[in-house]
Amino acid sequence: MNEKRQKEKIVRMSSEEIKQAHRRGDFGETDWKRLDAMTDKELEEAVSNDPDAAPLVDPSFWQDAKVVMPESKMDIHIRLDPDIVAFFKKGGPGYQTRMNAVLRTYVEAHRDEHS
Repeated sequence: MNEKRQKEKIVRMSSEEIKQAHRRGDFGETDWKRLDAMTDKELEEAVSNDPDAAPLVDPSFWQDAKVVMPESKMDIHIRLDPDIVAFFKKGGPGYQTRMNAVLRTYVEAHRDEHS
């Protein structure tokens, strides 16, 4: 599928619009009423029999887990070209996080050069 065709399939929806679409059955052939009526045990069995499903996690998975808080961000003042900022803002909320992600990818790709 070409890139233009893929972009045509991208749809932005609020959480309420998604809930309404699920109620109408707009998301594929999933039988949501049947799924909602299943018990936890039935769901676990269905997932365990699905070769494409990720394995279920039992409580022992979390036994040695430790909470790792992300580092806080550093506030800075930065001057950027207006078209760069406009490009990221077009993606909606979270544009600064996306800019950080791009910079992180660059740093990781070039880290060995500056070690």
